[in-house]
Amino acid sequence: MKAKNNKSHARELPTAVGRALRRAGLAARKTARMYGTPIYILRDGKVVAEKP
Repeated sequence: MKAKNNKSHARELPTAVGRALRRAGLAARKTARMYGTPIYILRDGKVVAEKP
């Protein structure tokens, strides 16, 4: 297996992190819906509870 170039890895990392965060958010919403619990998010500098 060939190692990736550091420059190309540095460009791909933020994209991969963004995808992972979106996936985690979807999984959290799905779990909250299953159990009927709120999701806490940051909106306008305040933490608010929302129903998913």
